[in-house]
Amino acid sequence: MKKVINPPDIAIALKYDGQSAPSVTAKGRGDIAAEIIALALENDIPLENNPELVTLLSSIPLGDSIPEALYIAVAEVIAFAYLLSEKVPEGFNKNQG
Repeated sequence: MKKVINPPDIAIALKYDGQSAPSVTAKGRGDIAAEIIALALENDIPLENNPELVTLLSSIPLGDSIPEALYIAVAEVIAFAYLLSEKVPEGFNKNQG
């Protein structure tokens, strides 16, 4: 199992439906962070260790969408997750361009 450490042991879970901005669905420190990470690992959800982004996301209230200022950083994480899971967003045509 990959050990993921974010200062100070913070975990944030995001939901992205492909239609609206990603939202914060879970967040916690210490034991709660460990539970979030364990659930992600059990469900083959890709993890990203980005301390700066986690610190910023931790200030967003649970259930709220991420602010526009974080769109690019979060989009990179989502793209990474899609790549790891070998999935593509609905409606995405990788042959376009």
